[in-house]
Parts: sequence; C-alpha cells; structure tokens
Amino acid sequence: MVYDLNTSKCKGMLLVVVVLFLVCSSAYGQNNEVSQLQILGTKRTKISFIEKLVTLKKGMELDSVVMDQDILRLKKLPSISHAYYKVNLLPSDQCVVQYVVEENFTLIPFANLFSSSNDNFAFRVGLQEFNSFGQNITLGAFYQYDNYSSFGVSVRAPYLVTSKLGLALNYNNFTTLEPVFFENDTADYRYSNTGFELLALYEFNLFNRMEFGFSFFTEDYAYVDGATSADVPLNLNVDKHLFKFIYDYNGLDYYYHYLDGFRSQLNFQYVGSTDDNLPEFLIGFNDFTFFKRIGDRGNWANRLRLGLASNVDSPFAPFTVDNNLNIRGVGNTIDRGTAMIVLNTEYRQTIIEKNKFVLQGNFFIDGGTWRNPAGGFDDLWKSENLRIYPGVGLRFMHKRIFNAIFRIDYGYGITKDGDNGIVFGIGQYF
Repeated sequence: MVYDLNTSKCKGMLLVVVVLFLVCSSAYGQNNEVSQLQILGTKRTKISFIEKLVTLKKGMELDSVVMDQDILRLKKLPSISHAYYKVNLLPSDQCVVQYVVEENFTLIPFANLFSSSNDNFAFRVGLQEFNSFGQNITLGAFYQYDNYSSFGVSVRAPYLVTSKLGLALNYNNFTTLEPVFFENDTADYRYSNTGFELLALYEFNLFNRMEFGFSFFTEDYAYVDGATSADVPLNLNVDKHLFKFIYDYNGLDYYYHYLDGFRSQLNFQYVGSTDDNLPEFLIGFNDFTFFKRIGDRGNWANRLRLGLASNVDSPFAPFTVDNNLNIRGVGNTIDRGTAMIVLNTEYRQTIIEKNKFVLQGNFFIDGGTWRNPAGGFDDLWKSENLRIYPGVGLRFMHKRIFNAIFRIDYGYGITKDGDNGIVFGIGQYF
C-alpha cells in the first residue's frame, strides 16, 4: 500500500508523530534542578553530618550517578544499615530528592573467645560506640585475658576535620604469654607491649583512602619456662618507634550482611629499635578480599594475605600463626616467620532470615605457609611449614545492630601435626 503524504489523513498522522517526538525529547533532555535535599530516617546520626558527607547539594543538576555514589557511601558508614533515594518531580524543571536511611544500633559490646586442644582458654571483651555525637566517631575500650590481663582504648574520627580528613588515636597495654622458637626448641616468655599510636585518615574518594602515622611503644620480654640459649636473652626491655602507612581500595557493595566486589588493603610499617636483640625491620602485607553473591541467600568470601618482612635471624619474628589472625583451629601463636602466604575461603549460606534476625552457616578452608627467620623463600613451599584447616561454623546476626555477628568456627588440621579447635568472635572472620 502506498501513502500519499499530501492527503489530510497522512498529514495528521505525521503531525502526531512529530509532536510525540518533541514531547519525548523534551522529557528526556530536560535538566531537573534539585530544589531541596531531604534526609529521612535519622535518629542519632546528625543530618548536618550526612549533608557534609554527600556530594549532591541543593541547586545542582539531578544526576543518578552522583546519587548512586552517595547511597553507597552512606551504606559504608557504621551507623547505617541500608539507604536508598527517592525523587519527586516538581513544576518548572525542579525536583525534591530524599535520601532515606535505616540506622544501625551502634553501641556494641564485643567478645573474642578462643581455645584449642592444647591451649588455655583466652578471651577479649570490650565496648564500642560507632556513632558518637552523631558524627560516626568510634570510641572503644577492651579488656583481654590471655594468661595475663591487657587493656586498650581508642578513638577514630574519620571525618573530624573535613568530609575527607580525620584522626585516630589508640593506647594499648598488652601482656600475653608468647612462645619463642629457636634451635628446634621453644621457650615461653611473658610479653608486654605498651604504647600509643596517632594516625591521620584521608579519603580520596568513594573507593580509595589512606592512613599515615606513628607510634611509640615499649616491648618487654621476661623468660618464664622452657628451653634457653646463650644467644637469646632471658629478659629484654626495648623502646621502639613505628611509622605506618595504610592504603585501602574498597570496591565492595553492601546489602545488609551480604557483600559483593573486591577490596585491597595494603599495610606497610617501619619499626625502629634501641636494642640489637630486637633489631629494626620493615614489614608489609596486603589483604586481597573478593566477595560474590550466590543467589539470594549465598555469599562466597575469599581473602588472600601476602606478607613480607626483613629476614632477620631472630626468635621474635613478626608474622605469627594464630587462631584469631589467619588459621582457625591452629592454636594461639604456635609459630613465627618473616614471610607468609595465607588463603581463607568460605561459603556463607543464610539458613533463617526473619525480620531483623539472621542465622547463617558456613564451611571454610584456611591454608597458609611461612618463611622461617633467616630462611629462604623456598621455605614457603616446604610441607613442614604448610598448614591447611577445613572447618564449619555458624553466624548469629542482627540486621540493625552494626557488626552484630556472633560467630563460632571449628577448624580441623589435615596437614602434619595438625591441631583442632573452636574460635568464637564478634563480626565475620574477614
């Protein structure tokens, strides 16, 4: 069929098409101005704090990319469990944007309890407020018993100075019973570490931040029992200083207790000493973490930790093999080294999720290897330095209380001289 564009019917159809095209072009091409930004849902978090933190401001052009990034930044705050935005269009190409937040309860007690078949029972308990003064300032204190008593206090204010610059201050007084390894034998020392740390915190953008600072502290070693050596003193009291640099790339997306994405955290330190028995050294390690949502209720979690330190011939090497740091079930500080490779992988499955309560189960494999003090990199491939611990665990969670995850893990060693044990704690293992 052939249409004559000169007929009145065809002219009418053409006019309708042109009008519809112009209306659609106008609707999609117009620039809406934000006439008002409303923050809804806050109870303890100051609205002025959120307004300082987000990029979208009154008078700006409506931009979904900016709003998506603002929402992600809000969800990364300890005080907020979830956030989303609404846009209400007004006449004259204006709009009202609403940022709606769901707040966490942020005054959180915490506990780490750990034991293995050959270890004494040890624990750490404390209290942290993650949203002090409604400004997402963290105040915390802890008490630890691991053969001896320890305590510490901390203040962390990442947005104290500006929306990108903050400070952190820590004071710790640690005392533990530490094994010291030398000449194929072991001794136990009473180890104390007392000092303070000051850090500057800077956030480049939504994904990248850094920390830089220093600490002054004193280390004290006192022989308790076990083997002795003429080359290893029975008592040491050494003043030290430390410079620290941390770079954190955080590309994770958060949906309540589910994580998705990649994160890399670099920690580099120089430790100076006033005693050759505890010589100065450099130490650095990087945590690479990757999370993947599996369906609606599954989460695959992975952490690869690579560490390297000055390869000094000292029984007090900086990297340790420990229940609470890297290998669940292995015991409390059972070995030391000057380099390490550790891989933790686990699958987390939500079993029950009702309103605010979540029960999650997981099965994991923790594996790692260490370089002996003054050893070669080939130590990393030797079977006697390799430890592999599969295991299972449970997580009891509250969706509206920050980091309210009580975990129980049981790890069983399948490599040579493998141990087994239960590790309790608050928060995911990584």
